[in-house]
Amino acid sequence: MTTTNDPDMIANEGHGASPGASNGALHDAHHDVSYLTPKGGFWATVWDWATTIDHEKIGVMYLCAILFMFFLGGMLALLIRLELWVPNTVIIGVEGDFLGRFIKHDSLAEAGNTFNRVMTLHGAIMVFLFIIPSIPAALGNFFLPLMIGAKDVAFPRLNLLSWYIYVFGAIFAVSAILLGGVDTGWTFYTPYSSAVAADHANIVLMVLGVFILGFSSIFTGLNFVVTVHKLRCPGMGWFDMPLFVWAIYATAIIQVLATPVIGITTLLLVFERLFGIGIFDPNLGGDPVLFQHFFWFYSHPVVYIMILPAMGIISEVIPIHSRKRIFGYRAIAFSSLAIAAIAFLVWGHHLFAAEGPLVAVLFSALTFLVAIPTAVKVFNWISTLYKGSIRLDTAMLYTLAFLWTFSVGGLTGLPLATLATNLQLHDTYFVVAHFHYTMFGGTVIALLSGLHHWWGKMFGREYAERPAQIGFWLVFIGFNLTFLTQFILGIHGMPRRYASYVPEFQQLHQISTIGSVILASGFLLHLLVFVHSLVAGPKAKPNKWGGLTLEWETSSPPIEHNFHHEPLVKHGPYDFDDFVPPQCDPDEFARPDPPQEHPPTP
Repeated sequence: MTTTNDPDMIANEGHGASPGASNGALHDAHHDVSYLTPKGGFWATVWDWATTIDHEKIGVMYLCAILFMFFLGGMLALLIRLELWVPNTVIIGVEGDFLGRFIKHDSLAEAGNTFNRVMTLHGAIMVFLFIIPSIPAALGNFFLPLMIGAKDVAFPRLNLLSWYIYVFGAIFAVSAILLGGVDTGWTFYTPYSSAVAADHANIVLMVLGVFILGFSSIFTGLNFVVTVHKLRCPGMGWFDMPLFVWAIYATAIIQVLATPVIGITTLLLVFERLFGIGIFDPNLGGDPVLFQHFFWFYSHPVVYIMILPAMGIISEVIPIHSRKRIFGYRAIAFSSLAIAAIAFLVWGHHLFAAEGPLVAVLFSALTFLVAIPTAVKVFNWISTLYKGSIRLDTAMLYTLAFLWTFSVGGLTGLPLATLATNLQLHDTYFVVAHFHYTMFGGTVIALLSGLHHWWGKMFGREYAERPAQIGFWLVFIGFNLTFLTQFILGIHGMPRRYASYVPEFQQLHQISTIGSVILASGFLLHLLVFVHSLVAGPKAKPNKWGGLTLEWETSSPPIEHNFHHEPLVKHGPYDFDDFVPPQCDPDEFARPDPPQEHPPTP
């Protein structure tokens, strides 16, 4: 067999018809080390990580970056909630207000502009720098090759380039923050973002940052599509893949097809700002509604870039932690593709107030349509839980929380898809609560489930279960306290993105703010639990949960290039009734015997 040293081809090595035995021995001799094993001194290790083409290291670097961005966005969210403690300005105020001595403004109008900048930065950081790349770039990069038995992604160098493009785009966006931020809202609607304003340079920097980040998303999605098509190990057909892989594959298709639209849109916006070309600005002969169409043609599919990988995590955690074969495997797999397809048809429901009645009716019907494949997943998850041997560990608690929070988010989407109620709830806190129950209650809750599920596999150390469960309850209670009250605010007419409000809303705003503080304390506890596990946690078992997918057949953390020998798939990923999980005690993970029926005593 001909071998190669080309890193972009090494992932293909061993995926041919008959890999040579000597090549496998060479692989064992040179790569029987963890990806976490230091390569020399401090600077040698830094250089090794900076130039790595190992998908595991790149996944960990993405994880660290997105968690940092989550921290920045979360601090801005907490600042917003503290600002709304009372009807008038509190922190971002004029001189004489509480803490106004630190952030002084000559008028309430100036204070309101600063509030708008904080809102914009919170939304832009959370959407473009955290939630879009969170699961695909971090957990997808780490586990997709492992789950299909590959040594790496199809294009390792392109994977590293995607990481550096993400960092480069983040630098542009953070530069806009350091220079004073923008006050357009995270959607950059025109004419707010196209009219001449004092923060002209900041808007250009922020929009260029989004443009650059789009290339990272496209390259990552392209890499995943090719990897799934070309690098599955022997014996793994399309319907032998784990459902997490199906979800990442559907997400990658959206990334490749939808992301160029936002790239072109932001580039046109930059041209309009720099050269005065009339594209979106009505003062220059442009059409601001055209920007909304372009923006949401990308940004509604991007909702499913956020949520489909989360659904993939849930599809992995439920069967493993309930020791039961997944119910309706093919239905869940095809529903991921159906969601990806329908995602391109529903952008217009963001324009109900801007378009005519016929267009609104059509997009309302399409919006209801996307609920069908989503409901298929929820039905199958609940059916899998039925009569399962459920373990209520932290990962499973977050999965059960996902079923609640995401269902609330989905069901509250129905009045927003209905034209009569949408016009009443449009631009109120009801929309804010719905969005956060869908995105935060979906993506972030599932990310926490996945981190607790795979933490030992990623880092080789176990976390302390009891404090992790306390952290879960703080997050769950804090999240619901924060956003359930915002549904009530929205129904009563509280508009979103306002720095001030009438006194009648004060009590509900204060309850929401208290919930945000509880939520932040839960995240802080999780951070301490994870850091403690890395410093003093016990060594992780290769297969703590008794999973049957291929990532559980390698060490914790995995060796370089993942496997000693090329894996061969001989059973399904969720065949818990037929197989004992590898590297596990058969008695520990055996399904309990059903109760025996005894004949009645005469």
